[in-house]
Amino acid sequence: MESKKNPKYDLRRNSSLYFVIGLALILFIVWRAIEWKSYEKNTYDYEQLDVTDDDEEEVPITEQIKTPPPPPPPPSAPEVIEVVEDDEEVEETIIESTETDQEEIIEEVVVEEIEEEVDVPFAIIEDAPIWPGCEKRPKSARRNCFEEQIKKHIKKNFRYPEIAQEMGIQGRVLVVFVIDAEGQIVNIRMRGPDKNLENEAKRIIELLPKMTPGRQRGRAVRVSYSIPIVFRLQ
Repeated sequence: MESKKNPKYDLRRNSSLYFVIGLALILFIVWRAIEWKSYEKNTYDYEQLDVTDDDEEEVPITEQIKTPPPPPPPPSAPEVIEVVEDDEEVEETIIESTETDQEEIIEEVVVEEIEEEVDVPFAIIEDAPIWPGCEKRPKSARRNCFEEQIKKHIKKNFRYPEIAQEMGIQGRVLVVFVIDAEGQIVNIRMRGPDKNLENEAKRIIELLPKMTPGRQRGRAVRVSYSIPIVFRLQ
């Protein structure tokens, strides 16, 4: 049996589309109804507030003006005035002048020059210090004699410190000393790798004999001398 309805006029064909449109329209109307607000009319009028006068604030003056103190009152005059007769003798005070007369003798001031003692190096001294016994040699050979004798003295009195041997310490100690104007050994200074080696080097130099002092321009002077002492373990 054939259907009598025309397919062109089928109302259920777009029913889902109409349903979605209707649902969206209803939701929009409900949302607007919920968001609707009403305000009461304000019965008060706005007034203009002028604040220009309050911006300028008066700042009180805090600086204190110091007024100078009043001057002291003048001294009061004595009540009784004594009258002194002109016949009374008054002792006069004589003030002597402090200016010197040209005829006065000026004492002569003598300034003594103090010659400063300067250590003259052994290499440039005119007359080198003389080791005891080297004075018998010619003047040109006395310097070499001095150096030969001091090397012999070091070899003769040399003793290796036991503590330095146990610790395996060795090295070179530079010794500097001064032969003063009387031929004495003074101002001994040492520089080496160990204190024990330095003390041994000082002990050897302290055993040096008294010598004939060196001379510069015919005057006895202090002469500085330096020599290295080598400590080496075999």
